[in-house]
Amino acid sequence: MFKYSSIYINALSLFISLIIFIVIQLFFSNYDTFSKKSSLKAGFQVQNTVSETFSNETENREKEEKQNEQKVETEEKNNNWYLEIPKINLRADIKEGTTKEVMDDYIGHFEETTKENGNVGLAAHNRGYKNNYFQDLKKLQEGDIIFYNYKGKIKEYKVTKHVIIKDTDWSYLEGTEQNTITLITCVENEPEYRRCIQGEEIKK
Repeated sequence: MFKYSSIYINALSLFISLIIFIVIQLFFSNYDTFSKKSSLKAGFQVQNTVSETFSNETENREKEEKQNEQKVETEEKNNNWYLEIPKINLRADIKEGTTKEVMDDYIGHFEETTKENGNVGLAAHNRGYKNNYFQDLKKLQEGDIIFYNYKGKIKEYKVTKHVIIKDTDWSYLEGTEQNTITLITCVENEPEYRRCIQGEEIKK
C-alpha cells in the first residue's frame, strides 16, 4: 500500500489551501464588481425617476400657472365694470363707493343702489380734481345714449331726465321697477345743488 510522506501531505494541503484562497478572492472580486454595477444601475434608475418626477412636476406647475393666468384674464374681461357715453367721449371704470379716494380715479357707485337690474346710481367729479369724468354731463339731453357694462353684460340706456336737485334730495336713487341709470354730480358754484341725469334701458 502506497504511503504518503508528511512532506507530500503538507505540500498537498498548502496547494489545496492556495486554490481555495484564489477561488474565494475571485468570488469576492466579482461580487464587488457586480454590486458596484448594480448600485450604479440602481442609482441611475433612481436619478432618472427623480428627474422624470421633477420634470413632470415642473410641467404640471407651468400648465397650472398658465391656466390660472387665462382664468384671471377671462375674469377681468367678464368683470369689467365701466360707463360709456359716446356724446361726451366718456369711458371710465366704475368702483364701489362714492368717497373722494374712489372718485379720484373712478366713477363711484352708490352702495345702496343695485349694480344690475333696477336703479343703478353713479357719481363722479366734474371739476377741480384728478379725474373729472362728469365734467361734460351738463351737455346731455333727452334721447342721448348711455352704455353701462357690468360683468360683461352691456345695457343701453336713453336719457329721459336732466334736472337740478337739492343736495339733500335722494329720491332719484330709490329703487325702480324699470331698469334705470342715475348719474349725479355737483353743480358749478352751487354747492347746495346737484345735477341729475336719468336714463331708462332700451329694450331690444
